[in-house]
Amino acid sequence: MKVFRRFYPSSFRPPCALTIGNFDGVHLGHQALLQELVQGARARGLSSCALTFEPHPREFFAPNDAPPRIQNMRDKLMALKSLHLDSIVIAEFNQVFASLSPEEFVAEILVKQLNAKWILVGDDFCYGAKRAGNFASLQIAGQKYGFEVTSISTVLQENERISSSLVRRALEQGDMQLAKSLLGRPYSISGHVLYGKKLGRQLGFPTLNLAVSTLRPTYQPVTSGIFVAQVHGLAKKVLPAVASLGVRPSVESSGQVLLEANVFDFNQSVYGKLVCVELLERLHEERKYPDLKTLQAAIQHDAHMARNYFHKKNMYV
Repeated sequence: MKVFRRFYPSSFRPPCALTIGNFDGVHLGHQALLQELVQGARARGLSSCALTFEPHPREFFAPNDAPPRIQNMRDKLMALKSLHLDSIVIAEFNQVFASLSPEEFVAEILVKQLNAKWILVGDDFCYGAKRAGNFASLQIAGQKYGFEVTSISTVLQENERISSSLVRRALEQGDMQLAKSLLGRPYSISGHVLYGKKLGRQLGFPTLNLAVSTLRPTYQPVTSGIFVAQVHGLAKKVLPAVASLGVRPSVESSGQVLLEANVFDFNQSVYGKLVCVELLERLHEERKYPDLKTLQAAIQHDAHMARNYFHKKNMYV
């Protein structure tokens, strides 16, 4: 899969089957859309392409009020890559882009830059300044410029539309099983292992530290707390762990968001290694403890709870 972070004139791009969206979470609704795009592109002899945006439009218009992202860009691209797309175009969402009228968006972006010949979108798709364009106007534009337009029906789960907002709500509530059912996989965060203050090691629970992307000063993660976890990327097999995601109120006052994972029965130096931490179940929310002795006892209890989780499910035994 090729990733383009700028547009190129269509003379340099093959005719493509295109879909457009933010794809935050790459949930089952997104997956159904993208799988149909890839299949339809092959049937039509076209290259499959997804257009997405950076930053998220809601972050551009209201940076302090935008909801937290479900995924960082690395995790989103890896999820998109798993669906066998030929290319991803990441458009810079700035004032110029936001000001494009529906007509300009079609002529300048879809036709001139992306060489779209078939466009597949959700049935609620809107585009252009003030979201003035819709599916009907895109069909009319397709007749003018010679591209086909198709919509895909909303994907439902228990009569509710699968959406990034629904995934976000499940994660905010710590319902990791619901989030998994909407994503089609456990919720995960990837990153490079950082050097920390080694406090976990002093307490008898060495941790892997991963910085969570801070996209704006008031950023908060989409979920936080103490989790049963498993870690990919340290060994040939997946390793069990207990993880903390949040601002660590017992030991920090900076408000920096950090993901820490205590991998059971593992004590190797892996600084700089790229790992993926899957959060399987939330044990409880973040808590502030009065002293390190109380914190140590709490960590020991959380690790015990996580081990019991794996034992009951006959995992890693």
